[in-house]
Amino acid sequence: MKVVIQRVSSASVTIDEKVVAHIQKGLLVLVGIEDSDTQEDSNWLVGKITNLRIFGDENQVMNLSVRDIDGDIIVVSQFTLHASTKKGNRPSYIKASKPEIAIPLYENFVKRLEIELGKKVQTGVFGADMKVLLLNDGPVTIQIDSKNRE
Repeated sequence: MKVVIQRVSSASVTIDEKVVAHIQKGLLVLVGIEDSDTQEDSNWLVGKITNLRIFGDENQVMNLSVRDIDGDIIVVSQFTLHASTKKGNRPSYIKASKPEIAIPLYENFVKRLEIELGKKVQTGVFGADMKVLLLNDGPVTIQIDSKNRE
């Protein structure tokens, strides 16, 4: 699984001109799933995301997690995170999972985040044409790949 985590002052997801998710201070998490991803990958990422110390403390040092600040999270499925640009100019998405594999893992990922965060996690709609609006705070943007645990 690949995620792009963005620290936000606010974020929202709109589908067909209707806002389906909106948060203030917290994280926007874009998640891409491939066929080889497992529940173990998902669980590891949930632990990383909820404990990642990227929010400022009283001295403006990044020492606090989204959980520490009682922040919110929006999760958006993003198959394009698995784009391969190795050949030509048109990305290939062959590594991205098909919905029958990705949806259950995505839904469980969201549920695990809710358990770890102790509150509802907002989401886009898997496979929908979404408009994502965010005010990136910092900016702070971090990429994590569960297959490359550095």
